Amino acid sequence: MTMSKTIQVAPRVIAAIVATGLLTFSGIIVETSMNIAFPTLMRDFNVPTDQVQWMTSAYLLVIAIIVPTSAYLKQSYPMKRLFVVANLLFSSGIFIDGLAINFSMLLVGRIVQGLGTGIALPLMFNIILEQVPKERLGLMMGIGNLIPGIGPALGPTFGGIVVTQLGWRAVFFSLVPVLVVSLGLGIWGIQQSSALEQTQLDWGSLLLIILLFVGFVTGFVNLTNNAFLSWQVGGMLLLGCLGLMGLFSHTFRIERPLLDLRLFKHRRFSCLILMFFLTQMCSLGLAFLLPNYIQLANHQSAFLAGVIVLPAGLGGALAAPIGGRLLDRKGPFLPIVSGESLMLLSLVGLLSLGAVKTSWAIGLVYIFYMAGMGMSMGCIMTTSLSGLDHQSQAQGNAILNTLQQFAGSMGTSLIAMIVAQAQLNHSSQLGTQIGTLHGYLLLIISSVIILGTGLVTLRKTN
Repeated sequence: MTMSKTIQVAPRVIAAIVATGLLTFSGIIVETSMNIAFPTLMRDFNVPTDQVQWMTSAYLLVIAIIVPTSAYLKQSYPMKRLFVVANLLFSSGIFIDGLAINFSMLLVGRIVQGLGTGIALPLMFNIILEQVPKERLGLMMGIGNLIPGIGPALGPTFGGIVVTQLGWRAVFFSLVPVLVVSLGLGIWGIQQSSALEQTQLDWGSLLLIILLFVGFVTGFVNLTNNAFLSWQVGGMLLLGCLGLMGLFSHTFRIERPLLDLRLFKHRRFSCLILMFFLTQMCSLGLAFLLPNYIQLANHQSAFLAGVIVLPAGLGGALAAPIGGRLLDRKGPFLPIVSGESLMLLSLVGLLSLGAVKTSWAIGLVYIFYMAGMGMSMGCIMTTSLSGLDHQSQAQGNAILNTLQQFAGSMGTSLIAMIVAQAQLNHSSQLGTQIGTLHGYLLLIISSVIILGTGLVTLRKTN
């Protein structure tokens, strides 16, 4: 009688995943924490609202430009070297911001941090795809997706406490111990498992990617305060569209493009990418909508708003490995469809609550939403990448992580625009209530598309 051997993940691989995850987590914590500090920064540096928002927009823009180079970087440079460079870049940005004497210096620090996060984020998933046994792939991808999942929920609470008690500079300096631990684990744990190949960087693709994201990110950011047909919105969105069309044309003309959009020829991959994009858009849009509603409509403090949404992040954290285990044992249909169904029901529940004054009821429903998101998000990512051959997985990972950044920016900007338009025609409280209900409707429509796409795409999987 033979006994089946339990397949384990090597300790060094776990250390490598934790190291890159901590670095990515630090980036998300800074991004979400500093949103709380915007009023303070506006006062300290005498800058208006539209200017201070570039603290987040510039950071996301740099990440969106760097992430598409991840397949090239992985192929050309050792993983450990990439990680050390990413960690040192992010740490440098932390000190630049912590010591900033003006707003320009603050922006430079955020850009340097974006360079580090842009390298680290896809590196984590590349390590999981290459070095985790197939039987544990779903579980480890679920754990890896805890990082972007829990960060937006923890950030406002963390930021509210630190900014209130210690000042905004402490947000940056408080992450130094985390970065030191990350660096130590990465140096010990990250190992090279694939052969390197020196290739030329596709500068044409990189230029078109810059045009694409500068246009789209800037256009969506300006959507709240400018008319659609203005050059700040319509002109920049047109620039983004031209960059996108140029990138598709360029991709099909050369053998090894920087971002291989030919992967979209695979129908299953394209459908899962659509689900991934809309899920991220909904989640980041809702993460903006709920704290905003709790503060402006229910007149709660920023700190209490962060505390109310905090349990939802923990719910997502607990659900992610559960979804991964279900994926490993039962296949993708059950965790993805169950998770997306829970998200849709939660959004309907939030709409049904209407202009409820009980913020804790909103927080309770949000727990179920984040649990559904945590259960499905990593499984969608794993299923989309596992359907590609080994050589295409790094490119697929680059596409996913690139779209993740853009989806977050798009979701936040669309929801902010909807709420802002409602506030123009009503009082701040009533406008926020009406805009929030309209925002829920947009998210519900998106969630229906996600669930329908999942049912059609995955019905023959199990």
